[in-house]
Amino acid sequence: MSLVQALPAGPLDVIGDVHGERQALEALVRHLGYDDDGGHPAGRKLVFVGDFCDRGPDSPGVLALVRRWVEAGNAYAVLGNHEINLMREDAKDGSGWYFDERIEADNPKYAPYARADQAFDEEMLPFLRQLPLALERADLRIVHAAWIDDKVNQARALRPGHVAQDYDRLEQEAYLHAKTLGIPARLKAENQAWPYHLEDGAHCPPFMPAHADSELNKSQYNPLKVLSCGVERRGTEPFYAGGKWRFVERVAWWEAYADSTPVIVGHYWRRIHELDRSVLGKGDQDLFADINPHAWHGLRGNVFCVDFSVGARWTARLAGQPPEKDFKLAALRWPERVLVLDDGSAEPTTHFMQAATPALV
Repeated sequence: MSLVQALPAGPLDVIGDVHGERQALEALVRHLGYDDDGGHPAGRKLVFVGDFCDRGPDSPGVLALVRRWVEAGNAYAVLGNHEINLMREDAKDGSGWYFDERIEADNPKYAPYARADQAFDEEMLPFLRQLPLALERADLRIVHAAWIDDKVNQARALRPGHVAQDYDRLEQEAYLHAKTLGIPARLKAENQAWPYHLEDGAHCPPFMPAHADSELNKSQYNPLKVLSCGVERRGTEPFYAGGKWRFVERVAWWEAYADSTPVIVGHYWRRIHELDRSVLGKGDQDLFADINPHAWHGLRGNVFCVDFSVGARWTARLAGQPPEKDFKLAALRWPERVLVLDDGSAEPTTHFMQAATPALV
């Protein structure tokens, strides 16, 4: 077994980042024609691009559903960066449903939310540890954030069951390389010079080059981080995104993706309707500013991001607005290339490079 595994044959429904929005997930699979066990009368299979948890009201419930469907043989899934954080015990913004140390910081934004029970570690973590980082077959590839061939090949050499340990090992290798470049000392100096926490959105720090160099170094040395978090480059100005100040920018890696095999990803907070991205807590560059929400994208028009920002529904709840208006959970039907939302609406996608798709496996 490998961290890059095979997709099943036949038609698929590829679901974007769920982020604890259980009601949206249950509504979407009903619209897609699945039963409570994840079975479909036409033999279709569900495929998840990762990020099942954090921010939303019921992360344990979402994970329980996905686990039930996968173990029944009706669904397949890859790990997202949020699941990797969970397995590594790396408490991040929105993970107070699991980490006690996040409750105080998370409650003002995300409460109320269901918390993990005592059986969670024994039942759910072993399931997550067995999930791959990518799925593939002749006509389709699935990964959470980025399909970069050399990083995928590095992941092929790793076995499931040890993602957290492999990730930590690669982070340690990156740290040792950073030490040769003098980055840790520079990081310490920057942290001492800035009196506020980088999660404090009210105080904008100066641009911190050591923080930028540190994040880029981690990306370069850790293929698991690239596949689950994407490709980055050094920024020029600090920006607030994902609950903290950042100094590196995401790269639209699909603009250099030259392979003919289509790729479906999540991770990137696409929107069905135009809206102010600051509402999403996103202060970085908009990779989809000039891309129609129903369009494939990239160098060959054969990459599709199926994350439509359902993870931002908490912002609407906090503002007393209907959470489902702008923030959607979506599925891309394959090979039909039809986008289905959790409200039941469906639209064909556009600008797909027809020659890129071989006959259905």
